[in-house]
Amino acid sequence: MSRVIALMTDFGNTDIYTGVIKAVIHRICPQANLIDITHSIQPHHVRQAAFALLDAYRYFADGTIFLVVVDPSVGTTRRPIAARAGDYIFVAPDNGILTYVLAEFDNVEAVELASKDHQLPEVSNTFHARDIFAPAAAHMAAGAALEDFGPYIDSIFTLPVPSFDIVDRRILGEVMHVDQFGNIVTSIGQFQWMTTEKLTLNPRFGADRERLIPIPAADVTVTVHDTPIKTILPAYGEAPRGHLLALIGSNGHLEIAINQGNAASRLDVRIGDRVELQIGVTDAAVRD
Repeated sequence: MSRVIALMTDFGNTDIYTGVIKAVIHRICPQANLIDITHSIQPHHVRQAAFALLDAYRYFADGTIFLVVVDPSVGTTRRPIAARAGDYIFVAPDNGILTYVLAEFDNVEAVELASKDHQLPEVSNTFHARDIFAPAAAHMAAGAALEDFGPYIDSIFTLPVPSFDIVDRRILGEVMHVDQFGNIVTSIGQFQWMTTEKLTLNPRFGADRERLIPIPAADVTVTVHDTPIKTILPAYGEAPRGHLLALIGSNGHLEIAINQGNAASRLDVRIGDRVELQIGVTDAAVRD
């Protein structure tokens, strides 16, 4: 039975790196099915990759092996690890890249990838994706057990929780991702439309996590870089072409966009920038 290996890296498709890790996997486990999540994570941006993995993993079948490599500390003392969470396995550097996804699971087992039998014969100091991570994922797909790869570890390195705070009638967050269209994805989520005018916010991060907060879509102001945007709309096309809008993206997060334009470029927004959602004066939803 073939297994899926899902790949996420910052390697891009200009150089040989992406193709080489696939070749290593194929030589060890030719029956594995490879799915590219993305190879366009911003170079060295571990936090962006962690957030992207959080939004992507749930759409994969049980048994999927995730090979996730954004590794600016390659060759240092940071450990290569693999973690089993639910019915998934994640193979990655121990640099926080698994922080957000593993927080979704009650039971996680992790090992250090120490077994030389499951690595390439020569391990470089600069390409562990090829020499350690890809072979590990391939051997797992071929049937090797998690404990075959090295000793169990008690803890892994974690990143800071994405910004999410409720202060009076304001919800404060940050930019977590900018997609290729220039849409600005924030840490303020997850939202669900209840009617065409009302939303429910179930915070994914912060002290208010899992709290249900009613949000009146027409009675809010979203602000980034001192630019206010009134109302949360249900779709990009609800705003005139070229106009800024706030909406709820496909993964439930507050987004800032331009209908058929690039919001991040126009507003000069970067990952980590502050975003604020202000509840209008007629509604006390946040403090109910």
